[in-house]
Amino acid sequence: MTAFLAPLAGGALIGAAAALLLLANGRIAGISGILGTLLGPAARDRAWRVAFLVGLLAGPALFRGLTGHWPEVRIGAPWPMLVAAGLLVGFGTRLGAGCTSGHGVCGLARLSPRSFAAVATFMAAAIVTVFLVRHGVAR
Repeated sequence: MTAFLAPLAGGALIGAAAALLLLANGRIAGISGILGTLLGPAARDRAWRVAFLVGLLAGPALFRGLTGHWPEVRIGAPWPMLVAAGLLVGFGTRLGAGCTSGHGVCGLARLSPRSFAAVATFMAAAIVTVFLVRHGVAR
C-alpha cells in the first residue's frame, strides 16, 4: 500500500504546487523555464524563482525531517552517462520550448495543444528508449 500512497502523495503535491504558483503568480511551474530565466542576463522576478528552486532542493531534507531517514536513491548508470543524459535533456527542453513539468503537468491542465504534442513526443521517445534498453539493442 505504501508503494501506492507515496507516489500518489508526491503527485498531489506537485499538482498543488503548480496550481498554487499559477493562481498566486500567474506563472507556469516549468522547471526549465524557471531555471533558464533565472540564469539569464536580465532575470525578472528573481525572488520567487529562487524560492521555488530552493523549495525543490529542500525536499529531501524535509523528507528526512518527517521520516527520520534520507530518501533512498538508486542510480544504476555511470556518471558519464548521467552527464550526457542531463545535457540531452537540457537540449530537449530548449528544443521543445519546455520540459515535462511545464508541458505535462501545467500545459495539459490548461489544454494547450502544444503541450499535448510535446507530451506525446516525450512519451513516444520514452517508450522507444525503454524498449531498446530492455531488449539489449542499445547496449
